[in-house]
Formats: sequence, structure tokens, C-alpha cells
Amino acid sequence: MIGKTQKIKKEEKAVLVGLIQGEQTHEQVQEYLDELAFLAETAGAIAGKRFTQKLKHPDSRSFVGKGKLEEIKNYIQGKPVDLVIFDDELTGSQIANIEKELKVKTIDRSDLILDIFASRARTAQAKVQVELAQYQYLLPRLKGMWSHLERQGGGVGTRGPGETEIETDRRIVKDKISLLRKRLTEIDKQSFTQRKERGEFIRVALVGYTNVGKSTIMNLLSKSDVFSENKLFATLDTTTRKVVFEQIPFLLSDTVGFIRKLPHHLVESFKSTLDEVREADLLLHVVDISHPQHEEQINVVNKTLQDLNAFDKPVITVFNKMDIYEEKSIDSWLEAEVKQDILRDLREKWEHNTDGNCIFISATERMNVDALRNSILTKVRELYRVRYPYKTEFFF
Repeated sequence: MIGKTQKIKKEEKAVLVGLIQGEQTHEQVQEYLDELAFLAETAGAIAGKRFTQKLKHPDSRSFVGKGKLEEIKNYIQGKPVDLVIFDDELTGSQIANIEKELKVKTIDRSDLILDIFASRARTAQAKVQVELAQYQYLLPRLKGMWSHLERQGGGVGTRGPGETEIETDRRIVKDKISLLRKRLTEIDKQSFTQRKERGEFIRVALVGYTNVGKSTIMNLLSKSDVFSENKLFATLDTTTRKVVFEQIPFLLSDTVGFIRKLPHHLVESFKSTLDEVREADLLLHVVDISHPQHEEQINVVNKTLQDLNAFDKPVITVFNKMDIYEEKSIDSWLEAEVKQDILRDLREKWEHNTDGNCIFISATERMNVDALRNSILTKVRELYRVRYPYKTEFFF
């Protein structure tokens, strides 16, 4: 069998590389590299030196220009650097050219995200989804990457007449993709049957950028123990719990977080897991209001919801981590009245942008959580009234 994406060993020391393209600013790209560093940390690597370059278009041979590649090479020589991570997707030939020049393992953002997903997949469905995405990522890169692929199989019977080794590898990968798709279809049928057996409850799904606090909110609302930590993609598998507010039952699901430049094949592979989002009656879009790029993160989530055909559903936007926002954004020496004015302006802005369907909380500090429960209860009641206009006495 052919090796899939490259695995990151614990505490590998990494150098990060990003391009400033189009209308992007140096500050924006530094924030993108902050996220890339967090991804690297989540995968077990240690992010160090950063390199950026302003280019209209990536270099077709080495992504960055020849001079910048030479600068990176000069920096890593004699230093304990194990890994170079690019913030954009590289072709197989670009990876081969860069590694030939730098003599250091090179991966891109997509490969890094796939590595994290592979390490965090727990259920059979998640494992198959990640493996499928890995092989789909690998297939178009085989020609450029073949020189450093580890061949674990081979021998008599593995190669057809006249096939070159690269053609054999392509055939093996395509066969593996076909097999994984069949297996995923079988798992999807089982998942569909399980969802049908949940009855006619209203379904509520938590969505949002990765690491915004969805799992923490899930635990608060459902009194369950969903795994959560301050790392990206802490949750891969959708978790669903029955919740009852004031004798009104509904199903609450926690889903995988979205992220900027999420690999296309990963979105495709995880569409079945995200059926909970597509089939939900109400979405709770959780936002980390303390993050400097929270508006861009909102746009990323909205674009992903559009790709999933789930953008037209009722939404409550939940602005989480208000305690951190106040700490970071409001100077402590300001008078209480001025602080209140700043917070009021923030609320008015987002109430206008969401047609009043928003709430500001801190899940860790349990700030305004009762108001969130009331907002959900009001929406769920409305949805039951629409679905069961002649049975409202059962729910109310």
C-alpha cells in the first residue's frame, strides 16, 4: 500500500511560510500564520520562524520566489528545523522542488489539517472519511511526490503489463478511493436509519468556526460531557443529545468546526457527517467575538453553509467569549458608563446585522446562558407550532 499524507511527529520544529496576495495586508497574513501556528501546535509540532513574501501569483515551480526560497534555505541550515509548512495548497511538483532545495520535509496547510483529522478520528465513519480525503488529496500529487513515497507493497501480481510504477500507484490509489467510497456509503445508510429513528423532534445544530466554544456550549445546554479543549478540531464526530427545556424536548447536535481554506476533499468526505446540519430545523452559529478576525470567520462559516445547502435555515448567532472580548478590547481604566456605551454599540451593530437573532454570552463563565436557553426555547416552540399546528397542547 502507498503511504498517505505525511505524519507529523511530536515536537517537530517547524518554519511557517505565507504569501501576501492581492488586497491582503501584511497584518492579515500574520494573523493567518497565527492560525497556521495553532494548527501546527494541535498536530504536535512547534512553530518557529515565519517567512512572508508579497507576490501577485505563486511561483509555479516553488510557490515562493527563488530569492525567498534561498532565504529560507540559509535560515534552516545548521538549525534544528524538521518541517516547513506553507499556508496555501502546494502541487506535488512544488513540494518535490522545495524539498529538493531545502532538504527538509515540506507540507501545506491541507496536509496539516488532514494530519490533525487523522489523529482525532475516533469512529469508523470519521476514520473512513479522513482516509478517503487523504487519498483524494494524494492522487493529483503522485507524479511530483513519487520520489519520496514509501512503498509498503509491491511484487508479483501488483503491476499490469507495461505499467510504470507511477501508473501502478495511480491505479492502487483509485481502487482505494473506490473501496472507501463504497464503505462510506454503507456507513451513511446506517447513520440515516439512526437519524430516522429519532422521531419527529425539532433538531438544533451547533455550527461555527473551529475552537469557538461549541462543545462547551453543548455541555452547558445538554448537561453532557462532550470532549472540549483549546485546540483546533477537538470535535470531529457529530454528537447528538436529547434536551428538554420547560418540558419541551428537542435534539441538540455538536458538529465539526469549519476553518479558512478547509481542504475541498475533506468537506466532500464529511458531508455525510454534516447531514445533521442540513437536516437541522435551527442553527446556533457560535462566534468567538474576542477573535480579531471574527467577521471573516463568520463569512467562512456562511460560505460553508451555502456549500452544504444549509444557509436558508433559521439561525441564532451566539457571540461567545464575551469575557475575553471585554478584557482584550475595553481598557480597564475607562469609566463604567463608557464601557457600557461600547458594549451597547457592539450589540446594536450585530442585532441590526442579524435581524435581532443574536445573543452575547460567555460559556466558560456561564454569562447570559439563561438568556440563550430562553432564545432557543422560543425558537423551538415556534418551530413546533409550525410543524404540529393541531398538536400544540402536547408541547405547551
